[in-house]
Amino acid sequence: MSAVTGLTLFHVIVSLIAIVAGIALAHGLLTGKRHDRWTFLFMLTTAVTVLTGFLFPYNGFTPGIGVGILCVLIFVPTALARYRFGMSGVWRPFFIAGALALFYFNCLVFVVQSFQKIPTLNALAPTGGEPIVAVVQSIVLIAFIVIGSFSIRRFRPTALGL
Repeated sequence: MSAVTGLTLFHVIVSLIAIVAGIALAHGLLTGKRHDRWTFLFMLTTAVTVLTGFLFPYNGFTPGIGVGILCVLIFVPTALARYRFGMSGVWRPFFIAGALALFYFNCLVFVVQSFQKIPTLNALAPTGGEPIVAVVQSIVLIAFIVIGSFSIRRFRPTALGL
């Protein structure tokens, strides 16, 4: 197994764990419950996913590098909001928005990679620029906007005495 193949396998596994942990995190945000272990797992695996993404060989700036840079810029204040400031005051919506944005980007990359790598989906969109890809990406974005809207109203860890 080549180094890139091993890195790819590790990156994919960690990314999938981040998505599963992100589902638990989003559930907690929607139901007003802190899932501290899931949140930690999500933050950890998301950080590893972003950082390993920079280790792949590339020539020039790519959309993947752009997403990675954006995720680093989102991750830092999100981690501070959660682990330094305890989601108090303005840091609560900062954490919610940041965590959901990171989860969204994990899911967005999952959608793009699925259309590239899964033969049935690739047959529907061989270049990745077909309308079906944009439709699926739009559905994912709308879902995250709705989840975020409900989460801002429902997730109040300090009000719950947590």
